[in-house]
Amino acid sequence: MSTLINALRQRLPAERVITDELRRLAYGTDGSFYRLIPEVVTVVQTEDEVRAVMDIARSNQRPVTFRAAGTSLCGQAVTDGVLVLLGEGLATCQISPDGATVQLGPAIVGAEVNRRLAPLGRKIGPDPASINAAKIGGMAANNSSGMCCGTAQNSYHTLAALRVMLADGTVLDTGDAHSVATFRQSHRTLLERLDELAAGVRADAALSARIRAKYKIKNTTGYSLNALVDYHDPVAILAHLMIGSEGTLGFISRITYYTVLEHAHKASVLAFFHDMESACRAVIGLKARPVDAVELLDRASLRCVADKPGMPPLLATLPEGATALLIETRAPSAADLQQRMDAVLQELAAYPLVETPTFTTNPAEMERLWNVRKGTFPAVGAVRKPGTTVIIEDVAVAVADLAACCRDLQQLFARHGYHEAIIFGHALEGNVHFVFTQDFGIEAEVARYAAFMDDLCHTLVRKYDASLKAEHGTGRNMAPFVELEWGAQAYALMQEIKQLFDPEGLLNPGVIINSDAQAHLQHLKPMPAAGQLYAAVDRCIECGFCEPQCPSHGLTLSPRQRIVGWRELSRREAAGEAPGALGQDYLYMGLDTCATCGLCATACPVGIETGALTRAVRGEQLSGVARSLGHVAANHFGATQALARTALKAGHWAEAMVGTQALSRLTGGAWKEGMPTPQPLGRATRTQGDKVVYFPTCAGRMLGADSPEQALSATVIRVLERAGYAPIVPDNVNRLCCGQSFASKGLAQDADDKAAELEAALLKASNNGAYPVILDASACSLRMKTFLAERLKVYDLVEFAHDALLPRLMLHKKTEPVLIHLNCSARRMGLEGKLRQLAATCAHQTVLPAEVKCCGFGGDRGFVVPELNTHALRKLHAEVPTGCCGGYSSNQTCEIGLTHATGMPYRSIVHLLDECSAEATRLATC
Repeated sequence: MSTLINALRQRLPAERVITDELRRLAYGTDGSFYRLIPEVVTVVQTEDEVRAVMDIARSNQRPVTFRAAGTSLCGQAVTDGVLVLLGEGLATCQISPDGATVQLGPAIVGAEVNRRLAPLGRKIGPDPASINAAKIGGMAANNSSGMCCGTAQNSYHTLAALRVMLADGTVLDTGDAHSVATFRQSHRTLLERLDELAAGVRADAALSARIRAKYKIKNTTGYSLNALVDYHDPVAILAHLMIGSEGTLGFISRITYYTVLEHAHKASVLAFFHDMESACRAVIGLKARPVDAVELLDRASLRCVADKPGMPPLLATLPEGATALLIETRAPSAADLQQRMDAVLQELAAYPLVETPTFTTNPAEMERLWNVRKGTFPAVGAVRKPGTTVIIEDVAVAVADLAACCRDLQQLFARHGYHEAIIFGHALEGNVHFVFTQDFGIEAEVARYAAFMDDLCHTLVRKYDASLKAEHGTGRNMAPFVELEWGAQAYALMQEIKQLFDPEGLLNPGVIINSDAQAHLQHLKPMPAAGQLYAAVDRCIECGFCEPQCPSHGLTLSPRQRIVGWRELSRREAAGEAPGALGQDYLYMGLDTCATCGLCATACPVGIETGALTRAVRGEQLSGVARSLGHVAANHFGATQALARTALKAGHWAEAMVGTQALSRLTGGAWKEGMPTPQPLGRATRTQGDKVVYFPTCAGRMLGADSPEQALSATVIRVLERAGYAPIVPDNVNRLCCGQSFASKGLAQDADDKAAELEAALLKASNNGAYPVILDASACSLRMKTFLAERLKVYDLVEFAHDALLPRLMLHKKTEPVLIHLNCSARRMGLEGKLRQLAATCAHQTVLPAEVKCCGFGGDRGFVVPELNTHALRKLHAEVPTGCCGGYSSNQTCEIGLTHATGMPYRSIVHLLDECSAEATRLATC
């Protein structure tokens, strides 16, 4: 064990000092096309732990890189030294009473901050496209912006206060007078030198004018030199230098933002121009109009999304050279919004358009329009060749130069053979992104990329004095070109700033300041093909957008990290190398603790469901004996179900003998307190009324309830009959299964055979689809909806209850608050609104915990690896309302895990309908 790692383990819990090969590789991967594998990964929960890691790294002369979400695109968050991951202890949020300011820890996700600010009609200014995954520390360290924040509402301009730890471990809190006074004494020399640098810049009219000019447009190339001309107090200069410093000057441990208004009324329009020039002229005019976002899309970007579902038909027939502007305007009232729409349309009327533009205020239609813009980047990523990576660059020029710049970019693409490249971006700020694919595994291709980058940077700087990095940060990719953009004098200033704050050069070296002219061509990330088990994996761009959705993220691996690990295993197999310890660790971290919930696909820009990879790999690794047993279980499902019920009864007998805690320990956590008792299947008694087929899924049939009357099947039948339906249960139901449990084990064929068998039974029971079919578990509903592909219409119990039962039931509202859990399958089916409405009809107060996605039970994962369920629900307790007596969901196994985690009973949402409709009936007859 190295001295470094030994010292770290003496200061941090051992499980938060990570040295295994798999996680060093996976945790060290960010969204860029660079790859460095850290020597050690540490997870820090407090500022003191950050200081301890920095002290140890400094004493061992090892570089330190701070890592938030790792959505960085330019290599800011990779290192071969000490990687410091920000833990949830640093995910703090404190909103002022009026919402005017918000104090944030660096580990909280940007979208979560906006969710908490929304009731006050406020939001933070920075709005990067990655905001649903990106964390505040990274957003501030990169001075990230986005579609609406422009230059006025980025981190630099909305900074109220900053708490920062310097390389020597000293903390400065600019919002604390005592901290500032103490720092002025302890770091007098540093502040005096900053004061001298700022005074020198202000005295140099040409340099100060150049700095001001550079920041009239978006610019994240190099350090924030505008701090030297915008502020006189060296403490304020220091704070604003930290914004955009990418972890090279210090660690931002807390930031306070001034928030901005979030108007409730919005409208969008997609306007099509015949050519780039007229679209860019319109942008100049729109800058004087009340618009909040103007996104430009060239013909190539429109073409690459034209065949996607929901796209406007016009995209397929636009003439060559056509360009679109996606425009959004916002207002505090409907009347104000109409005035703003009229002003924008008046401006657009001055230009020849392909068709007359029309604003929409319909949220669904607005989302459809914005999907045109959001779909461009993933569309390129989805069709690239295996082994290639997607590169997205962003530059900014004066708006008046936008058309000429875009033409030059298109000529550069053609000259260097990047014929698939597309251009889109934030036109209102002269900020355009361009996307192309690149193979870094071939020397000639690397040379082509090098020639393109040289040509690109020299052209943009020489002709337009452009920002070579407008909003993505400098990183490793543009570090060799910082001096080219800024000139020798300004670059020398940046070098001195780096030396002043980090004299030993240990904070994220190689980023922003780098003397190696070839640095952007080193440490390029390999993207080996992931094999044929699940070819969609090759589309992964390793952006990390999936991670907040994943129940195992932070416990073992996230979807991105699973793919990174699998790619490496695939590379080793192709090269004839042994999988080694990485392969052994992948069995637990990559396979056993994957819930296969599929939520990753809902956030993935290219639609990858990493759970499908897990199922495929599980299937590949099954032994012949396991396959045979699975096949026997599928073919004799009635007996398998009976055996499971017997085992559950035996468990209750053992619990009575040895106690719950002892049995839980003996079973490795598989046995839970409050495990249901097997009950007989409910029986339908009503024959008159509208026919409906009800399939009681196997989990509900096996796991039962506390009494026959409370069994899920009995409750569903009772509520259906109360609503006037005559339920039909398929024949031989105990032999039937949708196949979900077999699919999750990798037994794809057995799973499909069971689904086909169920399809035949449902067709017969429903009179060939004449009657609606209901399933009482959302996981099974989702599987059958997918398997059936509309051959037979099936309803999840949540959607049928909302659509068909609510209008027929008389309901009495509960007085105590009600918790609801939107399980992963219901979430993927888009049932959140219907579940909320069901609960709101039955209770005065309902709570759907926002930070709980999948519960992590994953069918049987909660029994096999209970730590996954515990980890996934770690944030649930903080959102349980006072006086709550229980919760409701729509998956029996999820409800077992939720009950265990909270100590409160969780049951199917149909039980809530049963209670409230029974009580309403009782009151009506009193």
